[in-house]
Amino acid sequence: MNIDPRRMTFKRVLDMNDRALREVVIGLGGPSQGVPRQDGFDITVASEIMAIFCLASDLADLRGRLGRITFGYSYDRAPVTVADLGVQGALTLLLKEAIKPNLVQTIAGTPALVHGGPFANIAHGCNSLIATQTARRLADIVVTEAGFGADLGAEKFMDIKARTAGLAPSAVVVVATVRALKMQGGMAKDQLTRLDLAALEAGVPNLRRHLRNVEKFGVTPIVAINKFGLDSQEELDWLLAWCAAEGVHAAVADVWGRGGGGDGGDELAALVARVVAGPNSFRHLYPLELSVEDKIRTIVQEIYGADGVDFSVPALKRLADIERNGWSGLPVCMAKTQYSFTDDASRLGAPKGFTIHVRDLLPKTGAGFIVALTGAVMTMPGLPAVPAALRMDVDDAGNPVGLT
Repeated sequence: MNIDPRRMTFKRVLDMNDRALREVVIGLGGPSQGVPRQDGFDITVASEIMAIFCLASDLADLRGRLGRITFGYSYDRAPVTVADLGVQGALTLLLKEAIKPNLVQTIAGTPALVHGGPFANIAHGCNSLIATQTARRLADIVVTEAGFGADLGAEKFMDIKARTAGLAPSAVVVVATVRALKMQGGMAKDQLTRLDLAALEAGVPNLRRHLRNVEKFGVTPIVAINKFGLDSQEELDWLLAWCAAEGVHAAVADVWGRGGGGDGGDELAALVARVVAGPNSFRHLYPLELSVEDKIRTIVQEIYGADGVDFSVPALKRLADIERNGWSGLPVCMAKTQYSFTDDASRLGAPKGFTIHVRDLLPKTGAGFIVALTGAVMTMPGLPAVPAALRMDVDDAGNPVGLT
């Protein structure tokens, strides 16, 4: 792409790059170059191999899932898998050491397993199943993260990871901040440190929807109010009172503010221990027997609060392919902006009267789910406004600059 930077704004260049990521045409140049087709790029954390890595129960399961990856179709539209090429063993060999969880120690001296990292907006958002099951064999209580908002990470944990592993979570901690809630209430980002109970009150419907969504899985939610140094006590007290009025357990977590040793989370830990010891009736949001279309409709209506779902023509064709190939019994992994319950990042709070737009469906037959791409979400996130490369150079002595 030949670009004269003197004649173009950087945003224009970014827009062109975003289009290029979505509209790469490969296979040109004759039969020896392959079949011409449109393609694109996925960031590693959205790749199917990352999902398989995190959902495999052991090395044998990893090998089987890698073999079930559908990477293309024959001329008569029959799926072609990695196993058809006979290279699942080679892929397993590359991952045989990586599949072992990484044991680290927190500042407080407690053990933590760090393993896998699919994003929850464009993938299923959970760490590896092997790490979670290892921790469950070693500890009485295991805390695991499901990324981004509860409409994304938590729903996928419940309907994909927990279903795959046969897990039944005992409690859900929903992390909230005064700053984020004020932003959901319409406050500008550069004003979030300012005391504003009205903005906080306008933003809590967003938290309410997340909490009610968690309850739909039969699990008790607990609110962890993650304290920032400039949060006012008045706002923290107001949010605690709001949670109490909603009938929700809540505690202020100030772990970082108290040095990271864990003391600032004692009250929250006690609440979690109390809830975990109590009864719960965990359930999935939908049965696998539903069609893929009905699973998506259930998620967008029950979790996002949408009126319904609109499928593009390509997505409708994919639905027919999924049904024909016998994949309709797989769970759904929604790819959606993390900034809003809608597929429009600018719509904050707890909006109503909207439709979710599904532009395509991607069968991930090795991972064992169907990805539904909504709105303008990209599986290869774009560059920041000012890429770090623009600051990098070498000085006259040949020393690197701009790396810090």
